[in-house]
Amino acid sequence: MHAEWKTLIEAAGAVIESGNVRHFGNPSRELQTLATGTIIADLSHTGLIAVRGPDTATFLQNQFSNDIREVSQHHSQMSAYCNPKGRILACFRIFVRDETYYLRMPRELIDATLKRLRMFVLRAKVTLEDASNTLVTIGIASLHGATELKDMLGVLPEDVDGVIHNNGLTVIRLPGAQTRFEITGECAAVKDMWNKLGAHAAPVGASAWDLLDIRAGIPTIHAATSEAFVPQMVNLHLINGVSFKKGCYPGQEIVARMHYLGTLKRRMYLAHILSDTAPQPGDALYGSGAENTQGIGTIVTAQPAPEGGFDALAVVEIKAAGHGSVHLHNTGGATLAFRELPYPLSPAET
Repeated sequence: MHAEWKTLIEAAGAVIESGNVRHFGNPSRELQTLATGTIIADLSHTGLIAVRGPDTATFLQNQFSNDIREVSQHHSQMSAYCNPKGRILACFRIFVRDETYYLRMPRELIDATLKRLRMFVLRAKVTLEDASNTLVTIGIASLHGATELKDMLGVLPEDVDGVIHNNGLTVIRLPGAQTRFEITGECAAVKDMWNKLGAHAAPVGASAWDLLDIRAGIPTIHAATSEAFVPQMVNLHLINGVSFKKGCYPGQEIVARMHYLGTLKRRMYLAHILSDTAPQPGDALYGSGAENTQGIGTIVTAQPAPEGGFDALAVVEIKAAGHGSVHLHNTGGATLAFRELPYPLSPAET
C-alpha cells in the first residue's frame, strides 16, 4: 500500500490488516449503506501490473483471452490469463493510461502472474512491473447516479467499461445495479478526490466493495482457485471477457472447443448462504444425500451480506443446481439459495 495513502485512510478510521482495509469502524453499518446511499472504498487489496514498450499490444494479444486491440484510452475490458489447458491463472480488468497498459487483479496473484508473463517476453520490446504501490485506486458506488463525482469531473463514462481521463485521474465505469466507478491516479490527485467525495459518501472496507462485484456477477479469481476454472465456467464470456474471433493464446483451443463443440457442465451462479462461518474461495460444494460424496461445485468468492449470511459466486454442476439442494462443505452443510444473475444466460446454460 502506498505509504502516504495509508496515512490518509488511517486518519479517516481505516482498520488495515495485511494490507487490506477491513472496515472504517463499523462493518455492519457499512453494509447497510450500500442499499441507502453513496460509498467510497479504498481498493488497495487489488494490485496493478504495468506493461509498456513498443511491442506491448502484440505481446498481450498473444497471452490473454480477450481482444486487446479493443482496449484504448476510452475503453477497458475484462480478460483472463489461462494455462495451456484453458484454466484461468488470473482474471483482471485491463486499461490504458499514459501509453501504459495496466492489469488490475487481487494482489495475491501479482507476483505469480508477473513471473509467468516474463517467461514469454523473449525478444519482445516489453517491460513488466508491479505498479501496485505507484498508483492509488478508489471506488465509488451510488444509488443516485454518482452525481457528486460528475459535478467534480464534469463528465463520466456513459457505458460499462468506458474510460475517461481527467485531472490526472483515470475513471472506469463498472457494471452493477448501482452506478459504479473505479478511479486510478497519482496519490495526490486521488487524495484530493477522496477528501472531496468524503463530504457526500461513506467510506467502506474491501469486503463491502467486493460484495458489489459479487452481485454484479463479476468473478474474482484468488490463489485458491487459480487454475480451477475455464473462462466459461465463471461466465467470463457473458461479461465480454472472452473473444472467440482473435488469434491464439494459451489454452485458446480448449476454450474455443467448449464454445463451438462442447457442452458446458458447470457454470457460475449467484447464491446466498446462511452460514456461521465465512465461505472461502475454493471451498467444496456437495449435493444432498449420503450418496453424494463427490463434490459438485466450488466457491469462487463470498462476502457478508447486509441481511446476514453471505452472498457468493459459486461454480456448480448445472444439473445439480436445477435439481435438489446444494450444500457448503458437506452434504449436511449450509444450503445455497440461488439468486438471479444480472445478465442473461444462453439456453444451454440454464
